[in-house]
Amino acid sequence: MTSFAPDSIVLNRKLPLWYQVSQSLRASILGRSPEDPLRLPTEEQLAGHYGVSVLTMRQALKELEDEGLITRHRRRGTFIEPSAQRGAPVRLLGSVDAIVAQQSGMTTELLDHGVAPVSAELAEYFPELASVAMYHRLRSDEKTGEPTNHARNYVRPELAERIDLDDLVRWPMTKVLRDVVGIRISRITDTVEARLADPETARLLEVPLLSPILRYTGVACGDDGRVLDVAVIHYRGDRFSFTVTLEA
Repeated sequence: MTSFAPDSIVLNRKLPLWYQVSQSLRASILGRSPEDPLRLPTEEQLAGHYGVSVLTMRQALKELEDEGLITRHRRRGTFIEPSAQRGAPVRLLGSVDAIVAQQSGMTTELLDHGVAPVSAELAEYFPELASVAMYHRLRSDEKTGEPTNHARNYVRPELAERIDLDDLVRWPMTKVLRDVVGIRISRITDTVEARLADPETARLLEVPLLSPILRYTGVACGDDGRVLDVAVIHYRGDRFSFTVTLEA
């Protein structure tokens, strides 16, 4: 048996089992290491791993075959397509200019903006505020038009008064705050988590519901330690990985 070991999942009986299994396998395939073997376990072995019938397993594999992630050969087995790799990495290199460079080749659409209440999730960043300004944007590949990520920025109200919406279509929020508004950003704390696409993200990024995605949270602080901006960005899991470079 191959050493390929997809993650096991707790199946939700309210969703089609074949779909949940296909998404789990999809995440394992796209997240594998280059040195991992290309051959998958047999249908029977995979069915046993997930606790589903062979028929359900075949349906899940058919979904991945139709997507071009695997090929199936009678008597030889099932193989991952070598080209089934993650797309361009998002590199966190420690500067606003690097973030701007990363987004070159993308087009940005401002989906919504306005006043948002400080939710329980945001309360730790804006403990003294009842509301903040919110900006929601969708970014797409300039050449293909394919959506790549959607982002919400939550900004202090006094800063929002000085933001031109046209600038947000051209640049990331961090550059707008620094170079246009003239605010000094002393620190940005980044957090990256693996998630499953919720209905809104699936619709905006044009991926199946519960597809693997990357959720990035960036918290920008000023010289006085106060949070200026909280960015929450959802990236397509089949197009991006995150790379962090640490200088030794």
